[in-house]
Amino acid sequence: MNVYADNAATTRMSQAAVDAMLPFLRESYGNPSSLYTLGQKAAESLQASRETMAKYLGCDAREITFTSGGSEADNQALLTAATLGARKGKKHIISTAFEHHAILHSLKRLEKQGFEVTLLDVHENGLVTAQQVADAIREDTCLVTVMYANNEIGTIQPIAEIGAVCRERGVLFHTDAVQAAGHLPINVREQNIDMLSLSAHKFHGPKGVGLLYARKGIFLTNLIEGGAQERGKRAGTENVGGIAGMAAAFREACEHMDENIAKVTALRDKLIDGLSKIPHCALNGDREHRLPGNVNFCFEGIEGESMLLLLDGKGICASSGSACTSGSLDPSHVLLAIGRPHEVAHGSLRLTLCESNTEAEIDHILACVPEIVAYLRGMSPVWRDLVEGKKSFIL
Repeated sequence: MNVYADNAATTRMSQAAVDAMLPFLRESYGNPSSLYTLGQKAAESLQASRETMAKYLGCDAREITFTSGGSEADNQALLTAATLGARKGKKHIISTAFEHHAILHSLKRLEKQGFEVTLLDVHENGLVTAQQVADAIREDTCLVTVMYANNEIGTIQPIAEIGAVCRERGVLFHTDAVQAAGHLPINVREQNIDMLSLSAHKFHGPKGVGLLYARKGIFLTNLIEGGAQERGKRAGTENVGGIAGMAAAFREACEHMDENIAKVTALRDKLIDGLSKIPHCALNGDREHRLPGNVNFCFEGIEGESMLLLLDGKGICASSGSACTSGSLDPSHVLLAIGRPHEVAHGSLRLTLCESNTEAEIDHILACVPEIVAYLRGMSPVWRDLVEGKKSFIL
């Protein structure tokens, strides 16, 4: 049996997305900036896609800027807030220790430019609080950026409460919603979100397409110069087909969200219950406040990479952390942020589900993972030392 359980890395494109894209790859291939009919058909599709995305985000279509994905949107949001803050003499930014590297690396760049960054500690359950944000805000704070849901452990942050604190204190609030969009209800107005990033390939849309929502009155700082596209804020001919696919996938995800959440949550809970029976393991992140499809465990005494290779041999696609850092030998910064020791963080497994997964697939995972963990522990000198009492168990 083949099981795809790495939907946090990317998702299979939906048929709705493919169908929406095809006309703009072949028949209606015009440049949306052109004045003739072929170009204007592309421009009309672009506007329709913008309106669709805005509808399900709770904003105005003019507040949407299409990008190449979540990382670009994150970068532009932070650069914009930094530019606006610097003009007012405000050069302090608040974020968290377990953000995506698109945020963390951008913050490091801004630090080199004279900005001061406060990274909030993350509680053991993988959550930050609105009170932590409130306590960290200063007179010179120009931005708070907190991810909507963590890409590794799936914990959902109190975005509305954090947004309310920021709005009350007059500080811009950005959220990286790449993992949440299409899987959780979002309304930027009701949640006091000033800027939001998302990426299509996380909700069954195409890769290489995303957007940045920026509340009216926030004038974006350009990352890419060269043309008047996207109201002059993102140069380059728009990916009309990809954007149409994103809009179709987002519409479908939002319209079926309730039923998808119910189904995927049931599969997730069955998987968590089954894996919890393995000795000396721990679920990473809060069990209640987590994405419907996210399961992340640490297994003491093994290496995550070895587990992934053996799972692949059983037809199971999974990960040991973020796909963006899969080439790194360092343990996950997310697991370290919630207090997992290095030796335990190395033995992590992330399984992320979607509505197309089945109970039979969950049963297959539950049959394979305990067997693989036992096999790897049987070869591990670290595990032998733990069993013989030469070292103490952590989990």
